[in-house]
Amino acid sequence: MLQKTSHFLRQANYIDGEWVQADSGETIDVVNPATLQVIGTVPKSGKAETRRAIEAAQRAFESWKKTSANDRAKLMRALHDAIMDNQDPLAELLVMEQGKPFAEAKGEVGMSAAYILWFAEEGRRVYGDVVPSPWADRRVLVTKEPVGVIGAITPWNFPSSMLARKIGPALAAGCTSVAKPASQTPYSGLAWGALCEEVGIPKGVVNVVTGSASQIGDEICSNPLVRKITFTGSTEVGKTLIEKSASTVKKVSMELGGNAPFLVFDDADVDRAVAGAMIAKYRNSGQTCVCTNRFFVQAGVYDAFVEKLAAASEKLKVGPGLEDGTEQGPLIDDGAVGKVEELIADATGKGGSVVTGGGRHALGGTFFQPTVIRDATADMRVMKEEIFGPVAPIFRFETEEEGVALANDTEFGLACYFYTGDLGRTFRVMDGLKYGLIGVNEGLITTVEAPFGGLKESGLGKEGGHQGIDDYLDTKYVCIGGLGL
Repeated sequence: MLQKTSHFLRQANYIDGEWVQADSGETIDVVNPATLQVIGTVPKSGKAETRRAIEAAQRAFESWKKTSANDRAKLMRALHDAIMDNQDPLAELLVMEQGKPFAEAKGEVGMSAAYILWFAEEGRRVYGDVVPSPWADRRVLVTKEPVGVIGAITPWNFPSSMLARKIGPALAAGCTSVAKPASQTPYSGLAWGALCEEVGIPKGVVNVVTGSASQIGDEICSNPLVRKITFTGSTEVGKTLIEKSASTVKKVSMELGGNAPFLVFDDADVDRAVAGAMIAKYRNSGQTCVCTNRFFVQAGVYDAFVEKLAAASEKLKVGPGLEDGTEQGPLIDDGAVGKVEELIADATGKGGSVVTGGGRHALGGTFFQPTVIRDATADMRVMKEEIFGPVAPIFRFETEEEGVALANDTEFGLACYFYTGDLGRTFRVMDGLKYGLIGVNEGLITTVEAPFGGLKESGLGKEGGHQGIDDYLDTKYVCIGGLGL
């Protein structure tokens, strides 16, 4: 498998169009979570390398911002095509470092290409305004221009598509970028450097640096050349980045933690709800920010839903992501397994019952059984903490008002899902839920055409949709006088 992916398995930083090592020569091992074997290494870079990447991006910005939207779109369409031409090897590389099933990885790579194509088109539609002037001899214009150098920091769970959401609008708007992929999954990030190089995107426009999260993040936050930070990850780290970037008053886009509720009302199609729940809970082994964290099921269908979800969970094929038929891969590392075990122990210690699963999988390593826990209660840690694993705690509720209140009982507000056959209830619950993304009778709703982003402590800004390019643009007001009109 390595032969197919080797072209994209780059073990160096991509700075100013060159592949370079860390100044110190130090490296970080990258481990395949399915085999626990080292795939390779990447540079353990810090502030100095990041500063050079930022300076390269600033130099490139001076010319890149002057290119036409059409010329940028042509390059981005070529980038889209290069991704799709290499969809299989890019997906294989993603599986090797992240662990998700090949079918999911291939879908993620396809989504990455779709974001690039979407923003190639959106970049040509960055419209300004001619505002009716209150003065007879003046004209009032509103224009948009790229903000400058972008610092992009991405997580390990979607190492390709999370960068696509950031590199795509940056390229389209005329911005340049310095990207820091997660150390657990750096190769899918470095592959963006190889792809940009391949299609002829000018040097310095896209830079990728691996290494110390704190040092790279600190330089991105403090360097005045960086005008915007876009981050996907935990709320805790996001708050730190917001604080540290305040000294230079940067724009920030934050896609942070979630605690997604999944409500099933008595009038729902239970079989459809179970099918949606399987996607919303177990995709990427439960390791997504929009994964269901808490199932709230109305009393009338509670037992039926628990039984059917448990039966469906037991049928999931757990295994290495590159093995045929695998539906759930390993968790990312031992720390993730330990967290899941802690949450299960807490839930069972407070009255929850494990219906299926509940422990490490017979495959060993970081493989974990799909787990369903019934009789969940509000005093359990799973009510407040993001699980990030294949565990489905199921709470019971009686009334619509109670269900919505339980769903909203969190500081997070990223994604939520609910199932009902009642049109009036659909609108009442939709209005009542304080979340940025809402799936009604659907468990998988992300698409490039729609804005992705949370409310409350789940973040700031949107990615995707026509809204996704806004934070990469500055708005200028120009008043032209002395026209002698």
